[in-house]
Amino acid sequence: MADAAALETIRFFRQSPAIDDKSKQPNPAGAQKSYDPVTIADRNAEQAIRKVAANRFPEHGVFGEEFGIHNPDATMRWVVDPIDGTAAYVLGWPMWGTLIGLTEKGSPVLGLMDQPFTHERFWSTADVAMMRRHNEHEMQLKTRACSSLSQASLTTTHPDYFADPEKAAAFQRVKSAVQTTRYGGDCYAYAMLAAGTVDLVVECDLNAYDIAALIPIVEKSGGVITTWTGRPATEGGDIVAAGDHRIHAAALETLNAS
Repeated sequence: MADAAALETIRFFRQSPAIDDKSKQPNPAGAQKSYDPVTIADRNAEQAIRKVAANRFPEHGVFGEEFGIHNPDATMRWVVDPIDGTAAYVLGWPMWGTLIGLTEKGSPVLGLMDQPFTHERFWSTADVAMMRRHNEHEMQLKTRACSSLSQASLTTTHPDYFADPEKAAAFQRVKSAVQTTRYGGDCYAYAMLAAGTVDLVVECDLNAYDIAALIPIVEKSGGVITTWTGRPATEGGDIVAAGDHRIHAAALETLNAS
C-alpha cells in the first residue's frame, strides 16, 4: 500500500501541483476551518491504497481522509491519510508522510508511516516498532528515557492550530515547563518520538486518520499516547504522546491544570 501511494506522492512532490482549500467547502456544522490544502497527489495516493486494499482484503473496510468510509461495518478497517502534512508537502518540505493504520473493532492493530522522499519507513509489528532508511537493514525503534518536563523536548505542528484560547493556554503551560520546543512536524514528529529523538508531542483537534496509524508505532516503541484527558487516542481529538510514562503523566497534569 505504501509503495503504491509513494508512486503518486513523489510524482507530484516539488512539482507545484494545483491546490484546493478544503476549508472553503460548505461545513454543515457551520464552524470556520483553518487553511486545509489538498492536491491531486493526496487523492491519487489514497485511491492507490484503496485499490490494493480492495484486491488483497476485499472484506475489510477503509476510512480515508479524501474519500470517506467504505464497508463501515467491517471488523477490520484500514485508516488512511495519504499525505499527512499536505501544507508542508505543497511547500516542498519533507515533513510529511503517508499514514496507513489497521484497526480491529476500532482498536489499532498495526501502523505505518512512510516518507518516500527521504526513503524512511516506520511501522509496527505485533510486538515492536521498526524503521528502515533507504535500503539499510531494519532497526528496532525505542523511545528514550526522560524523567521530567524540564529535561524534555516538545514539538507540535504549529502554534496557530491551538485556536481555542483554553487549549492555547494549556499548550503554553507545557511549553513553559519543557527544555526546548520546535514546530513543524505533523506525523514525522511521532516517528521521531518513537526513534528516541523527541520526548513529547502535544496537538489538538486531530482526526482519526491523523493518528490511528501512529498509535501502534509509538506504543510498540515504548511510548504512551492518549488524549489530553488520558483516554485512548484512536478517534483523534486533543493528543499527547510521550516517550516516557513519567513525562506523559506530567504533561497530562499540566495540560489540565486550572
